[in-house]
Amino acid sequence: MTLSGRDAYRDELTALAAEDPSLVCLEADLGGKNHPFQTAHPDRFFNVGIAEGAMIDMAAGLAAGGYKPFVSTFAPFAALRAAESLKLTLGYLNAGVTVVAPYAGVSGAWFGTTHHCLEDLAVLRSVPGVTIAAPYGEAEMRAVIRSAARSGRPHYIRTGRNAVYESMPVPGTGLPPVNWESEGDPDDVCLVSVGEEGTRLSLAARSTTGVAHAHLVYLDHEHLAESAAELARQHTRFVVVEEHRSQGGVAEALALALPSCEVTSVAAGRQWPSTGGDHQEVMATLGLDLPAVLAAVARARRGRPTAMAAGRHARACVR
Repeated sequence: MTLSGRDAYRDELTALAAEDPSLVCLEADLGGKNHPFQTAHPDRFFNVGIAEGAMIDMAAGLAAGGYKPFVSTFAPFAALRAAESLKLTLGYLNAGVTVVAPYAGVSGAWFGTTHHCLEDLAVLRSVPGVTIAAPYGEAEMRAVIRSAARSGRPHYIRTGRNAVYESMPVPGTGLPPVNWESEGDPDDVCLVSVGEEGTRLSLAARSTTGVAHAHLVYLDHEHLAESAAELARQHTRFVVVEEHRSQGGVAEALALALPSCEVTSVAAGRQWPSTGGDHQEVMATLGLDLPAVLAAVARARRGRPTAMAAGRHARACVR
């Protein structure tokens, strides 16, 4: 049975901890009563309750003591409520702490605005030294967790709630800078997808339009610089699809890295979701749906400026 991103994280970390006694797991009241790590390794599992900043601070101390802490809570509380602790622990101290943040974007749709997180990449990308990942599917999540456990470097890993996606098996050499779902025609537009929902929408758009599609897992400055160089060798026009605000997102970063290319985006824009619904319904109110992606591809193919209607999408950069 294929697992969601957050369940794949828990399962992979539990298995790794059987071989590595330095791995510890901290949760901020999100683990539930049947957390597999707690069942398998109860002496290395800590549920700290709704004290996200304190959890990050505890993880910093554990890292200083030679442990490899993995901490998890809702993305808005990890990236925003605990932002100062993240800056000091992952950035200033460069502590080997991995933060796994489910409920990113608007995947916590019914919980409302307090539980939405469309700003986390902007926050974490501004902290030097943090490896940032948004895997798509179980295989990619497991590969990212294994890499984080081996590296001992600070990580921020974003995922959704319970959605399940199939990703291609990851080679033994690890994830490449760019995962080419389809390389397409060099003279045509290339979709660049970020995270679970961005990739889901891009896969659907690719099947309709036949455009190229590149999927990015690692989103920090160092990895994106490498990815941008590879993207520019293949294409000159890109449409980035990401479940994040356009401000501070991956499209802006790629536009800066690719000044001679045209980079446009389908992103959340500046408005706040004010009504409930399931994940995809709330995304649609933000302009994150398949018609929006298809329209962005059509505009990019015509070479027209991407003036997004009603503030729903944002142009990141024009050649």
